[in-house]
Amino acid sequence: MKIDNDFNDIDALGDNHIGSSSDTPMREDAFEMSKEEKIESIKADVKHILETLGLDLTDDSLQGTPNRVAKMFVNEIFGGLDPSKKPSASTFDNKYKYGEMLVEKNITVYSTCEHHLLPIVGRAHVAYISNGTVVGLSKMNRIVDYYAKRPQVQERLTIQIVKELQQVLGTDDVACVIDAKHLCVNSRGIRDIESSTVTSEFGGKFKEKETRREFLDYIQLDTQF
Repeated sequence: MKIDNDFNDIDALGDNHIGSSSDTPMREDAFEMSKEEKIESIKADVKHILETLGLDLTDDSLQGTPNRVAKMFVNEIFGGLDPSKKPSASTFDNKYKYGEMLVEKNITVYSTCEHHLLPIVGRAHVAYISNGTVVGLSKMNRIVDYYAKRPQVQERLTIQIVKELQQVLGTDDVACVIDAKHLCVNSRGIRDIESSTVTSEFGGKFKEKETRREFLDYIQLDTQF
């Protein structure tokens, strides 16, 4: 692979979205440190980055930034790395015998690109066909939010949402489409503010053309799959 002089191999691989697994790559010792220890460690690292950039951290506006960023990383935007925050998705009997697909569309997605640590912002559209159980509507939003709150690539996020709902509902008949803007494209590099990325994962009956088309009609997405 030929690499321009302005880029190294790591940059090229990052932009190519190469991945090896649908699981988030985690080290075995990922949870040996407490949240407080992680915050203190990240705080020192952020302080070092800002000082390296030449910023004066004694300024009133900047002196609290390392602590704010560290707490944001651990407690908020990367909170989905913590298994204890995984939403409990209780299921219920499908007493109404509703046999058509259920679609929850326009779920807000706030995630972070793992290649440049810049935001991914968009919408997720999720659907399933009950095989006897249903899940609370808000739980679908919470599952999307949980897997979004970690360093991500959109392809993996889409797959993780489908796999989680398949496990919760005990059915393969789950689908997810995500349409999102990546600030690593919009605000740097090519700086194309108009483009967005669409990914999809179709399981079970959603692999059938007619069912897939019905789902895409519900979410009014004209993209061809």
